[in-house]
Amino acid sequence: MSELTLTVIRLGLLALLWIFVFSVVGVLRGDLYGTRVLTRNRSSSPRRPAREPVATASAAARSATPLTRASAKRVPTTLSVTEGSLAGTTLSMTDSGVLLGRNPECTLVLDDDFASGRHARIFRRDAGWFVEDLGSTNGTFLGSNRLTEPMPVEVGSTLRIGKTIFELRK
Repeated sequence: MSELTLTVIRLGLLALLWIFVFSVVGVLRGDLYGTRVLTRNRSSSPRRPAREPVATASAAARSATPLTRASAKRVPTTLSVTEGSLAGTTLSMTDSGVLLGRNPECTLVLDDDFASGRHARIFRRDAGWFVEDLGSTNGTFLGSNRLTEPMPVEVGSTLRIGKTIFELRK
């Protein structure tokens, strides 16, 4: 082999080695500093609303019934964070619902290592509010019970996602 060929091969291997080193540094930087989370106005609704539950004929009929005075007292209007890194945060609940998780598209972005990207959602159905776990790894707890299906929530209900605890308030 000529000396020129050997020099070109050596330079090519050196270039590949540097590309590998820079890719490793990029991955380490991403692991150390995490993803960039954009700050948003907490009162605004998400850009893309959470998927709506499938409505059946009976559900459509029930949702047409107006709220009674007794049931209106148990309907929460705000979601308050009582424990965790966002303690003291209060969020108004709108008819489009509330999406909870670490993903920046969520209505309330959680800074909790035990929360999934799209962890849980609170949505309005049948003249009341329901909470649903969206297939999270660590689960969503209503009181002390782990959610396996959408469950109704009322004023005073507590939700736990990792170390973050929420309370539904009037």
